[in-house]
Amino acid sequence: MFENMGDMAKMLSTMQENAQKMNQELASKTFTVKSGAGMIEITGNGNSEVTDIKLDNSLLEDKESLEILLISAINDLMKMVEQNKQNSAMNALGSINPFSK
Repeated sequence: MFENMGDMAKMLSTMQENAQKMNQELASKTFTVKSGAGMIEITGNGNSEVTDIKLDNSLLEDKESLEILLISAINDLMKMVEQNKQNSAMNALGSINPFSK
């Protein structure tokens, strides 16, 4: 599999570099979800941080609906970010072939 320890160290170094690059790329991505037929729009980044929230003014009079729609939108945003992280990780792992020369 590995001809010597130098090959393994080189592969591990490449994996670390790829992971750092992937994390930087993820942090710079933005994701936006809408809830309640567009009454709530939440934007976040690849670090799972909410960066913007837009609310329809009509929701300000209905606290219960606002809370439900916010929870739904935030959960959708976090799922979207997590799925993107998983896809990026799988793509990165797929590009590493320890058996190639």
